[in-house]
Amino acid sequence: MLKRYFSTTGLLIGTLFFAMSMSPTLIPRPDTIQGIISGLALAAGYGVGVFGIWLWKYFELTQPSQKLQSRLQIIAGSFFLLITVISLWRASIWQNSLRELMGMETDAFVQPVMVGLIAIAVFLVVLFVGRLFLITKEYFARKMEKFVPPKVSFILGLLATFILFWLIFNGVLFSQLLRIADSTYQQVDALIEADIEQPSNPAKTGSVHSLLSWEELGRQGRRFLTDTPAVADIEQFTDSTVMEPIRVYVGMHASEDFDERADLALRELIRVGAFERSVLILITPTGTGWIDPGSIEPVEYLHKGDIASVAAQYSYLPSPLSLISEEDYGSGMARALFQKVYGYWTRLPHDSRPKLYLHGLSLGALNSDHSFDLYDIIEDPFHGVLWVGPPFRKSTWISITQDRNPGSPHWLPEFRDGSVVRFANQHGGLESGASEWGSFRIAYLQYGSDPITFFNPGVFTLEPNWMQEPRAHDVSPYLRWYPIVTGLQIAADLLFGIGNTPAGFGHEYAAEHYFDSWLALTEPQGWSEDELIKLRDYFREKRFR
Repeated sequence: MLKRYFSTTGLLIGTLFFAMSMSPTLIPRPDTIQGIISGLALAAGYGVGVFGIWLWKYFELTQPSQKLQSRLQIIAGSFFLLITVISLWRASIWQNSLRELMGMETDAFVQPVMVGLIAIAVFLVVLFVGRLFLITKEYFARKMEKFVPPKVSFILGLLATFILFWLIFNGVLFSQLLRIADSTYQQVDALIEADIEQPSNPAKTGSVHSLLSWEELGRQGRRFLTDTPAVADIEQFTDSTVMEPIRVYVGMHASEDFDERADLALRELIRVGAFERSVLILITPTGTGWIDPGSIEPVEYLHKGDIASVAAQYSYLPSPLSLISEEDYGSGMARALFQKVYGYWTRLPHDSRPKLYLHGLSLGALNSDHSFDLYDIIEDPFHGVLWVGPPFRKSTWISITQDRNPGSPHWLPEFRDGSVVRFANQHGGLESGASEWGSFRIAYLQYGSDPITFFNPGVFTLEPNWMQEPRAHDVSPYLRWYPIVTGLQIAADLLFGIGNTPAGFGHEYAAEHYFDSWLALTEPQGWSEDELIKLRDYFREKRFR
Protein backbone atom coordinates (compact mmCIF):
# COMPACT_ATOMS: atom_id res chain seq x y z
CA MET A 1 0.00 0.00 0.00
CA LEU A 2 2.87 2.38 0.87
CA LYS A 3 4.51 1.86 -2.54
CA ARG A 4 1.27 2.79 -4.22
CA TYR A 5 1.33 6.31 -2.82
CA PHE A 6 5.00 6.93 -2.08
CA SER A 7 8.33 6.22 -3.71
CA THR A 8 10.38 3.88 -1.51
CA THR A 9 13.64 5.29 -2.84
CA GLY A 10 12.36 8.82 -2.25
CA LEU A 11 11.43 8.01 1.34
CA LEU A 12 14.83 6.41 1.98
CA ILE A 13 16.81 9.41 0.74
CA GLY A 14 14.32 11.73 2.43
CA THR A 15 14.94 9.93 5.72
CA LEU A 16 18.68 10.45 5.28
CA PHE A 17 18.13 14.17 4.62
CA PHE A 18 15.85 14.34 7.67
CA ALA A 19 18.61 12.86 9.83
CA MET A 20 21.22 15.29 8.49
CA SER A 21 18.90 18.25 9.16
CA MET A 22 19.16 17.60 12.91
CA SER A 23 22.82 18.64 12.90
CA PRO A 24 23.71 22.16 14.16
CA THR A 25 24.43 25.15 11.99
CA LEU A 26 24.97 28.76 13.13
CA ILE A 27 22.00 29.51 15.38
CA PRO A 28 20.30 27.42 18.13
CA ARG A 29 16.91 26.28 16.86
CA PRO A 30 13.61 25.82 18.74
CA ASP A 31 11.63 22.65 18.02
CA THR A 32 9.13 24.37 15.73
CA ILE A 33 11.82 25.72 13.41
CA GLN A 34 13.66 22.39 13.56
CA GLY A 35 10.48 20.62 12.53
CA ILE A 36 9.99 22.93 9.54
CA ILE A 37 13.61 22.49 8.42
CA SER A 38 13.42 18.71 8.84
CA GLY A 39 10.15 18.58 6.89
CA LEU A 40 11.67 20.56 4.03
CA ALA A 41 14.76 18.36 4.13
CA LEU A 42 12.58 15.23 4.03
CA ALA A 43 10.71 16.65 1.04
CA ALA A 44 13.95 17.64 -0.71
CA GLY A 45 15.42 14.16 -0.20
CA TYR A 46 12.21 12.59 -1.43
CA GLY A 47 12.34 14.76 -4.54
CA VAL A 48 15.98 13.79 -5.18
CA GLY A 49 15.06 10.11 -4.91
CA VAL A 50 12.06 10.38 -7.22
CA PHE A 51 14.00 12.42 -9.76
CA GLY A 52 16.89 9.94 -9.64
CA ILE A 53 14.56 7.01 -10.40
CA TRP A 54 12.91 8.97 -13.22
CA LEU A 55 16.29 9.85 -14.69
CA TRP A 56 17.43 6.22 -14.48
CA LYS A 57 14.33 5.06 -16.37
CA TYR A 58 14.51 7.95 -18.86
CA PHE A 59 17.97 6.86 -20.00
CA GLU A 60 16.71 3.24 -20.06
CA LEU A 61 19.51 1.99 -17.83
CA THR A 62 19.51 -1.61 -16.65
CA GLN A 63 17.45 -2.06 -13.48
CA PRO A 64 18.30 -4.60 -10.79
CA SER A 65 15.95 -7.48 -10.24
CA GLN A 66 12.94 -7.07 -7.98
CA LYS A 67 14.55 -9.36 -5.40
CA LEU A 68 17.80 -7.37 -5.37
CA GLN A 69 15.85 -4.10 -5.18
CA SER A 70 13.99 -5.33 -2.10
CA ARG A 71 17.23 -6.40 -0.39
CA LEU A 72 18.92 -3.09 -1.17
CA GLN A 73 15.90 -1.19 0.14
CA ILE A 74 15.89 -3.20 3.38
CA ILE A 75 19.61 -2.62 3.91
CA ALA A 76 19.37 1.07 3.07
CA GLY A 77 16.23 1.49 5.17
CA SER A 78 17.85 -0.12 8.21
CA PHE A 79 20.98 2.01 7.82
CA PHE A 80 19.06 5.26 7.37
CA LEU A 81 16.74 4.43 10.27
CA LEU A 82 19.78 3.90 12.49
CA ILE A 83 21.21 7.26 11.38
CA THR A 84 17.87 8.95 12.14
CA VAL A 85 17.71 7.47 15.66
CA ILE A 86 21.29 8.56 16.34
CA SER A 87 20.58 12.06 14.97
CA LEU A 88 17.48 12.49 17.14
CA TRP A 89 19.45 11.32 20.16
CA ARG A 90 22.37 13.64 19.35
CA ALA A 91 20.16 16.64 18.46
CA SER A 92 19.90 17.89 22.04
CA ILE A 93 23.66 17.49 22.53
CA TRP A 94 24.36 19.43 19.33
CA GLN A 95 21.96 22.23 20.21
CA ASN A 96 23.25 22.51 23.77
CA SER A 97 26.87 22.62 22.55
CA LEU A 98 25.92 25.60 20.40
CA ARG A 99 24.08 27.25 23.27
CA GLU A 100 27.07 26.71 25.56
CA LEU A 101 29.33 28.29 22.92
CA MET A 102 27.12 31.39 23.09
CA GLY A 103 26.86 31.50 26.87
CA MET A 104 23.21 30.43 26.95
CA GLU A 105 21.51 27.96 29.29
CA THR A 106 22.24 24.42 28.17
CA ASP A 107 19.05 22.68 29.29
CA ALA A 108 17.43 22.59 25.86
CA PHE A 109 15.93 19.22 24.92
CA VAL A 110 14.80 18.49 21.40
CA GLN A 111 11.32 16.93 21.45
CA PRO A 112 11.54 14.22 18.76
CA VAL A 113 7.77 13.63 18.64
CA MET A 114 7.00 17.33 18.07
CA VAL A 115 9.79 17.69 15.53
CA GLY A 116 8.60 14.56 13.74
CA LEU A 117 4.95 15.61 13.58
CA ILE A 118 5.80 19.08 12.27
CA ALA A 119 8.22 17.56 9.75
CA ILE A 120 5.61 15.10 8.45
CA ALA A 121 3.02 17.89 8.12
CA VAL A 122 5.45 20.08 6.18
CA PHE A 123 6.46 17.12 4.02
CA LEU A 124 2.85 16.29 3.13
CA VAL A 125 2.11 19.91 2.21
CA VAL A 126 5.18 20.09 -0.05
CA LEU A 127 4.31 16.69 -1.54
CA PHE A 128 0.78 17.87 -2.29
CA VAL A 129 2.07 20.98 -4.07
CA GLY A 130 4.58 18.84 -5.97
CA ARG A 131 1.94 16.39 -7.14
CA LEU A 132 -0.36 19.24 -8.11
CA PHE A 133 2.52 20.60 -10.19
CA LEU A 134 2.96 17.23 -11.93
CA ILE A 135 -0.77 16.87 -12.61
CA THR A 136 -0.82 20.36 -14.16
CA LYS A 137 2.26 19.55 -16.24
CA GLU A 138 0.66 16.34 -17.54
CA TYR A 139 -2.50 18.25 -18.45
CA PHE A 140 -0.59 20.83 -20.50
CA ALA A 141 1.58 18.15 -22.10
CA ARG A 142 -1.44 16.11 -23.22
CA LYS A 143 -3.03 19.19 -24.77
CA MET A 144 0.16 20.01 -26.67
CA GLU A 145 0.73 16.46 -27.93
CA LYS A 146 -1.93 17.16 -30.56
CA PHE A 147 0.41 19.70 -32.18
CA VAL A 148 4.00 18.70 -31.34
CA PRO A 149 6.01 15.51 -30.69
CA PRO A 150 5.74 13.95 -27.16
CA LYS A 151 9.18 15.05 -25.94
CA VAL A 152 8.56 18.60 -27.12
CA SER A 153 5.14 18.63 -25.45
CA PHE A 154 6.81 17.44 -22.23
CA ILE A 155 9.20 20.41 -22.26
CA LEU A 156 6.48 22.89 -23.19
CA GLY A 157 4.13 21.49 -20.53
CA LEU A 158 6.87 21.81 -17.92
CA LEU A 159 7.61 25.39 -18.95
CA ALA A 160 3.94 26.36 -18.96
CA THR A 161 3.45 24.87 -15.49
CA PHE A 162 6.47 26.75 -14.13
CA ILE A 163 5.07 30.01 -15.49
CA LEU A 164 1.59 29.33 -14.11
CA PHE A 165 2.82 28.42 -10.63
CA TRP A 166 5.19 31.41 -10.57
CA LEU A 167 2.39 33.78 -11.55
CA ILE A 168 0.13 32.35 -8.86
CA PHE A 169 2.79 32.46 -6.18
CA ASN A 170 4.49 35.75 -7.01
CA GLY A 171 1.65 37.63 -8.64
CA VAL A 172 -1.19 36.60 -6.34
CA LEU A 173 -0.15 34.99 -3.06
CA PHE A 174 3.14 36.76 -2.38
CA SER A 175 1.97 40.15 -3.64
CA GLN A 176 -1.16 39.93 -1.50
CA LEU A 177 0.87 38.95 1.56
CA LEU A 178 3.19 41.90 0.94
CA ARG A 179 0.25 44.29 0.69
CA ILE A 180 -1.18 42.96 3.95
CA ALA A 181 2.20 43.14 5.67
CA ASP A 182 2.87 46.65 4.39
CA SER A 183 -0.53 47.88 5.57
CA THR A 184 -0.09 46.23 8.98
CA TYR A 185 3.41 47.57 9.58
CA GLN A 186 2.37 51.01 8.36
CA GLN A 187 -0.37 51.12 11.00
CA VAL A 188 2.09 49.94 13.66
CA ASP A 189 4.57 52.61 12.59
CA ALA A 190 1.91 55.32 12.96
CA LEU A 191 1.10 54.38 16.57
CA ILE A 192 2.19 56.95 19.14
CA GLU A 193 3.25 55.12 22.29
CA ALA A 194 2.07 56.55 25.58
CA ASP A 195 5.50 56.36 27.25
CA ILE A 196 7.15 58.56 24.60
CA GLU A 197 6.68 62.32 24.99
CA GLN A 198 7.09 64.94 22.32
CA PRO A 199 10.20 67.08 23.00
CA SER A 200 9.53 70.57 24.31
CA ASN A 201 12.98 71.94 23.44
CA PRO A 202 12.55 73.93 20.18
CA ALA A 203 16.07 72.92 19.09
CA LYS A 204 15.05 69.26 18.91
CA THR A 205 13.60 67.39 15.97
CA GLY A 206 9.94 66.62 16.52
CA SER A 207 9.21 69.69 18.63
CA VAL A 208 6.52 72.16 17.60
CA HIS A 209 9.28 74.33 16.07
CA SER A 210 10.77 71.48 14.05
CA LEU A 211 10.39 71.11 10.29
CA LEU A 212 9.39 67.51 10.99
CA SER A 213 6.14 66.98 12.87
CA TRP A 214 5.98 64.56 15.78
CA GLU A 215 3.20 62.52 14.18
CA GLU A 216 5.03 62.10 10.87
CA LEU A 217 8.23 60.77 12.41
CA GLY A 218 6.82 57.27 12.79
CA ARG A 219 7.20 54.87 15.69
CA GLN A 220 10.86 54.07 14.99
CA GLY A 221 11.76 57.73 14.49
CA ARG A 222 10.10 58.84 17.74
CA ARG A 223 11.87 56.07 19.63
CA PHE A 224 15.23 56.98 18.10
CA LEU A 225 14.89 60.67 18.99
CA THR A 226 13.68 60.20 22.56
CA ASP A 227 16.52 57.76 23.34
CA THR A 228 19.10 60.53 22.88
CA PRO A 229 21.53 60.53 25.85
CA ALA A 230 21.29 63.52 28.17
CA VAL A 231 24.25 65.68 29.17
CA ALA A 232 24.09 64.26 32.69
CA ASP A 233 24.43 60.71 31.35
CA ILE A 234 27.67 61.48 29.52
CA GLU A 235 29.09 63.60 32.37
CA GLN A 236 29.30 60.49 34.56
CA PHE A 237 32.34 59.33 32.57
CA THR A 238 34.35 62.50 31.99
CA ASP A 239 35.28 65.80 33.59
CA SER A 240 35.40 67.50 30.20
CA THR A 241 32.70 69.76 28.81
CA VAL A 242 29.95 67.68 27.19
CA MET A 243 26.99 68.43 24.92
CA GLU A 244 23.71 66.74 24.20
CA PRO A 245 23.98 64.81 20.90
CA ILE A 246 21.84 65.92 17.97
CA ARG A 247 19.59 63.37 16.30
CA VAL A 248 17.48 63.94 13.18
CA TYR A 249 15.06 61.41 11.69
CA VAL A 250 12.70 61.68 8.72
CA GLY A 251 9.83 59.18 8.62
CA MET A 252 8.00 57.97 5.54
CA HIS A 253 4.86 59.83 6.65
CA ALA A 254 6.69 63.13 6.01
CA SER A 255 6.62 62.69 2.25
CA GLU A 256 6.08 59.97 -0.35
CA ASP A 257 9.10 61.17 -2.32
CA PHE A 258 12.56 60.31 -0.98
CA ASP A 259 14.14 63.40 -2.55
CA GLU A 260 11.73 65.52 -0.54
CA ARG A 261 12.53 63.51 2.61
CA ALA A 262 16.24 64.02 1.98
CA ASP A 263 15.70 67.77 1.55
CA LEU A 264 13.72 67.89 4.81
CA ALA A 265 16.54 66.06 6.56
CA LEU A 266 19.15 68.55 5.31
CA ARG A 267 17.08 71.58 6.25
CA GLU A 268 16.46 70.16 9.73
CA LEU A 269 20.17 69.42 10.17
CA ILE A 270 20.95 73.03 9.34
CA ARG A 271 18.20 74.31 11.65
CA VAL A 272 19.46 72.38 14.69
CA GLY A 273 23.13 73.22 14.08
CA ALA A 274 24.32 69.72 13.15
CA PHE A 275 27.06 71.01 10.85
CA GLU A 276 28.55 72.93 13.77
CA ARG A 277 29.36 69.68 15.59
CA SER A 278 32.68 67.85 15.27
CA VAL A 279 31.21 64.62 13.88
CA LEU A 280 28.22 63.92 11.62
CA ILE A 281 26.95 60.39 10.94
CA LEU A 282 24.58 59.40 8.14
CA ILE A 283 22.69 56.33 9.34
CA THR A 284 20.81 54.03 6.98
CA PRO A 285 18.24 52.16 9.11
CA THR A 286 16.99 48.59 8.71
CA GLY A 287 13.83 47.75 6.77
CA THR A 288 11.31 48.95 9.35
CA GLY A 289 13.26 52.14 9.95
CA TRP A 290 14.75 50.76 13.17
CA ILE A 291 18.14 51.96 14.37
CA ASP A 292 19.92 49.80 16.92
CA PRO A 293 20.31 52.06 19.98
CA GLY A 294 23.43 50.12 20.94
CA SER A 295 25.03 51.14 17.65
CA ILE A 296 24.82 54.92 18.01
CA GLU A 297 25.04 55.60 21.76
CA PRO A 298 28.67 54.44 22.12
CA VAL A 299 29.95 56.90 19.52
CA GLU A 300 27.88 59.71 21.06
CA TYR A 301 29.50 59.06 24.42
CA LEU A 302 32.96 58.72 22.87
CA HIS A 303 32.67 62.18 21.33
CA LYS A 304 31.14 63.63 24.49
CA GLY A 305 27.97 64.63 22.72
CA ASP A 306 29.75 66.81 20.16
CA ILE A 307 28.11 64.82 17.40
CA ALA A 308 25.03 64.74 15.17
CA SER A 309 23.35 61.88 13.36
CA VAL A 310 20.63 61.70 10.73
CA ALA A 311 18.50 58.89 9.26
CA ALA A 312 15.66 58.62 6.77
CA GLN A 313 13.13 55.80 6.69
CA TYR A 314 12.51 53.94 3.41
CA SER A 315 10.16 51.09 4.38
CA TYR A 316 7.69 49.82 6.98
CA LEU A 317 8.55 46.17 6.31
CA PRO A 318 11.09 44.00 8.16
CA SER A 319 14.45 43.73 6.39
CA PRO A 320 13.92 40.31 4.69
CA LEU A 321 10.63 41.46 3.12
CA SER A 322 12.02 44.90 2.32
CA LEU A 323 15.07 43.31 0.67
CA ILE A 324 12.82 41.24 -1.60
CA SER A 325 10.25 43.88 -2.47
CA GLU A 326 11.90 47.29 -2.03
CA GLU A 327 15.67 46.91 -2.44
CA ASP A 328 15.97 49.64 -5.07
CA TYR A 329 13.75 51.93 -3.00
CA GLY A 330 16.01 51.56 0.04
CA SER A 331 19.08 52.29 -2.06
CA GLY A 332 17.35 55.28 -3.61
CA MET A 333 16.52 56.78 -0.21
CA ALA A 334 20.07 56.27 1.05
CA ARG A 335 21.50 57.78 -2.14
CA ALA A 336 19.20 60.83 -2.00
CA LEU A 337 20.11 61.54 1.63
CA PHE A 338 23.82 61.14 0.98
CA GLN A 339 23.78 63.42 -2.05
CA LYS A 340 21.93 66.17 -0.17
CA VAL A 341 24.09 66.04 2.94
CA TYR A 342 27.40 65.39 1.20
CA GLY A 343 26.71 68.12 -1.36
CA TYR A 344 26.11 70.66 1.40
CA TRP A 345 29.07 69.37 3.44
CA THR A 346 31.53 69.79 0.54
CA ARG A 347 30.63 73.47 0.28
CA LEU A 348 31.63 74.15 3.89
CA PRO A 349 35.15 75.30 4.86
CA HIS A 350 37.42 72.29 5.36
CA ASP A 351 38.75 73.47 8.69
CA SER A 352 35.33 74.00 10.30
CA ARG A 353 33.07 71.28 8.91
CA PRO A 354 32.38 68.08 10.89
CA LYS A 355 34.00 64.75 10.14
CA LEU A 356 31.51 62.79 8.06
CA TYR A 357 30.85 59.05 8.51
CA LEU A 358 28.31 56.58 7.15
CA HIS A 359 26.79 53.75 9.15
CA GLY A 360 24.37 50.91 8.52
CA LEU A 361 23.37 47.62 10.11
CA SER A 362 22.19 44.62 8.08
CA LEU A 363 20.00 45.86 5.21
CA GLY A 364 21.07 49.36 6.24
CA ALA A 365 24.68 48.39 5.45
CA LEU A 366 23.66 47.16 2.01
CA ASN A 367 21.74 50.33 1.16
CA SER A 368 24.41 52.56 2.67
CA ASP A 369 26.95 50.91 0.37
CA HIS A 370 24.74 51.83 -2.60
CA SER A 371 24.43 55.46 -1.51
CA PHE A 372 27.66 56.72 -3.06
CA ASP A 373 30.17 56.03 -5.80
CA LEU A 374 33.89 56.31 -5.11
CA TYR A 375 34.36 58.30 -8.32
CA ASP A 376 31.90 60.92 -7.02
CA ILE A 377 33.80 61.50 -3.78
CA ILE A 378 37.41 60.96 -4.81
CA GLU A 379 38.18 64.68 -5.02
CA ASP A 380 36.75 65.40 -1.57
CA PRO A 381 36.25 62.12 0.32
CA PHE A 382 34.33 61.90 3.56
CA HIS A 383 36.04 60.20 6.50
CA GLY A 384 34.74 56.66 6.63
CA VAL A 385 32.04 54.05 7.11
CA LEU A 386 31.08 51.45 9.69
CA TRP A 387 29.03 48.67 8.11
CA VAL A 388 27.76 46.03 10.52
CA GLY A 389 26.40 42.56 9.74
CA PRO A 390 26.55 43.19 5.97
CA PRO A 391 24.11 40.98 4.03
CA PHE A 392 25.61 38.35 1.73
CA ARG A 393 24.36 40.34 -1.29
CA LYS A 394 26.51 43.37 -0.48
CA SER A 395 28.67 43.88 -3.58
CA THR A 396 31.59 45.74 -1.98
CA TRP A 397 31.81 43.18 0.84
CA ILE A 398 31.81 40.29 -1.65
CA SER A 399 34.60 41.72 -3.80
CA ILE A 400 36.79 42.64 -0.80
CA THR A 401 36.28 39.24 0.85
CA GLN A 402 37.10 37.38 -2.37
CA ASP A 403 40.27 39.47 -2.85
CA ARG A 404 41.42 39.10 0.76
CA ASN A 405 45.07 38.45 1.55
CA PRO A 406 46.13 34.79 1.28
CA GLY A 407 45.99 33.05 4.64
CA SER A 408 43.38 35.35 6.17
CA PRO A 409 40.06 33.59 6.92
CA HIS A 410 36.85 34.23 5.02
CA TRP A 411 35.09 35.25 8.25
CA LEU A 412 37.75 37.87 9.22
CA PRO A 413 39.60 38.96 6.07
CA GLU A 414 42.69 41.08 5.86
CA PHE A 415 42.64 43.31 2.79
CA ARG A 416 45.92 44.52 1.33
CA ASP A 417 47.86 46.63 3.85
CA GLY A 418 44.85 47.65 5.96
CA SER A 419 45.25 51.34 5.12
CA VAL A 420 41.68 51.60 3.76
CA VAL A 421 39.64 48.48 4.67
CA ARG A 422 39.63 46.59 7.98
CA PHE A 423 37.40 43.92 9.51
CA ALA A 424 36.47 43.27 13.13
CA ASN A 425 34.52 40.73 15.17
CA GLN A 426 33.94 40.15 18.89
CA HIS A 427 37.69 40.33 19.50
CA GLY A 428 38.35 43.55 17.59
CA GLY A 429 40.43 43.86 14.46
CA LEU A 430 40.24 47.56 13.55
CA GLU A 431 43.00 48.65 15.90
CA SER A 432 45.97 47.86 13.69
CA GLY A 433 47.00 46.94 10.17
CA ALA A 434 50.19 46.38 8.20
CA SER A 435 50.14 50.09 7.39
CA GLU A 436 48.73 53.13 9.14
CA TRP A 437 45.01 53.65 8.62
CA GLY A 438 44.42 56.39 6.05
CA SER A 439 42.10 59.39 6.11
CA PHE A 440 39.32 57.47 4.28
CA ARG A 441 38.35 54.31 6.17
CA ILE A 442 36.02 51.39 5.51
CA ALA A 443 35.29 49.30 8.59
CA TYR A 444 33.26 46.08 8.82
CA LEU A 445 31.99 44.54 12.04
CA GLN A 446 30.75 40.99 11.54
CA TYR A 447 30.35 37.80 13.57
CA GLY A 448 31.34 34.41 12.20
CA SER A 449 27.97 33.05 13.37
CA ASP A 450 25.90 35.67 11.49
CA PRO A 451 23.80 33.86 8.85
CA ILE A 452 22.70 37.13 7.23
CA THR A 453 26.33 37.78 6.34
CA PHE A 454 27.47 34.26 5.54
CA PHE A 455 24.49 32.70 3.82
CA ASN A 456 25.01 32.21 0.11
CA PRO A 457 22.77 30.41 -2.41
CA GLY A 458 25.83 28.37 -3.40
CA VAL A 459 25.77 26.64 0.00
CA PHE A 460 23.12 24.27 -1.40
CA THR A 461 25.70 22.68 -3.71
CA LEU A 462 29.17 23.68 -2.44
CA GLU A 463 30.80 23.85 0.98
CA PRO A 464 31.41 27.55 1.81
CA ASN A 465 34.86 28.84 2.70
CA TRP A 466 33.82 29.93 6.19
CA MET A 467 33.18 26.30 7.17
CA GLN A 468 36.77 25.36 6.47
CA GLU A 469 39.46 25.40 9.15
CA PRO A 470 40.28 27.55 10.96
CA ARG A 471 36.71 28.43 11.87
CA ALA A 472 35.43 31.44 13.75
CA HIS A 473 35.33 30.86 17.51
CA ASP A 474 31.53 31.23 17.57
CA VAL A 475 30.87 28.53 14.94
CA SER A 476 30.09 25.02 16.22
CA PRO A 477 32.82 22.38 15.72
CA TYR A 478 29.98 19.90 15.07
CA LEU A 479 28.79 21.79 11.99
CA ARG A 480 29.13 19.73 8.82
CA TRP A 481 28.22 20.51 5.24
CA TYR A 482 25.61 18.39 3.48
CA PRO A 483 24.32 19.10 -0.05
CA ILE A 484 20.90 20.81 -0.09
CA VAL A 485 20.32 20.19 3.63
CA THR A 486 22.89 22.72 4.88
CA GLY A 487 21.45 25.27 2.48
CA LEU A 488 17.99 24.78 4.02
CA GLN A 489 19.45 25.05 7.53
CA ILE A 490 21.40 28.26 6.90
CA ALA A 491 18.42 29.79 5.06
CA ALA A 492 16.28 29.07 8.14
CA ASP A 493 18.98 30.63 10.35
CA LEU A 494 18.79 33.72 8.15
CA LEU A 495 14.98 33.98 8.28
CA PHE A 496 14.30 32.92 11.87
CA GLY A 497 17.60 33.39 13.70
CA ILE A 498 17.17 37.03 14.78
CA GLY A 499 16.39 37.11 18.49
CA ASN A 500 17.49 33.52 19.13
CA THR A 501 21.01 34.39 20.30
CA PRO A 502 22.40 36.65 23.03
CA ALA A 503 24.12 39.90 22.12
CA GLY A 504 27.52 39.20 20.64
CA PHE A 505 26.49 36.26 18.46
CA GLY A 506 24.55 35.64 15.27
CA HIS A 507 22.95 38.86 14.06
CA GLU A 508 22.64 40.38 17.54
CA TYR A 509 25.46 42.93 17.66
CA ALA A 510 26.62 43.98 21.12
CA ALA A 511 27.09 47.61 22.16
CA GLU A 512 30.58 46.88 23.50
CA HIS A 513 31.69 45.76 20.02
CA TYR A 514 30.16 48.87 18.46
CA PHE A 515 32.13 50.79 21.08
CA ASP A 516 35.43 49.16 20.07
CA SER A 517 34.71 49.75 16.38
CA TRP A 518 33.76 53.42 16.72
CA LEU A 519 36.76 54.00 18.98
CA ALA A 520 39.19 52.63 16.39
CA LEU A 521 37.41 54.22 13.41
CA THR A 522 36.84 57.78 14.69
CA GLU A 523 39.71 58.06 17.23
CA PRO A 524 38.03 60.42 19.74
CA GLN A 525 40.37 62.56 21.81
CA GLY A 526 40.52 63.52 25.49
CA TRP A 527 39.99 60.12 27.12
CA SER A 528 42.31 58.40 29.56
CA GLU A 529 42.77 54.64 29.40
CA ASP A 530 40.92 54.19 32.69
CA GLU A 531 37.98 56.27 31.46
CA LEU A 532 37.71 54.22 28.28
CA ILE A 533 37.74 50.97 30.26
CA LYS A 534 34.99 52.30 32.51
CA LEU A 535 32.94 53.44 29.52
CA ARG A 536 33.34 50.12 27.72
CA ASP A 537 32.27 48.24 30.86
CA TYR A 538 29.18 50.45 30.98
CA PHE A 539 28.15 49.41 27.47
CA ARG A 540 28.94 45.77 28.21
CA GLU A 541 26.46 45.85 31.08
CA LYS A 542 23.80 48.12 29.60
CA ARG A 543 20.65 46.54 28.17
CA PHE A 544 18.84 48.49 25.48
CA ARG A 545 15.11 48.46 24.86
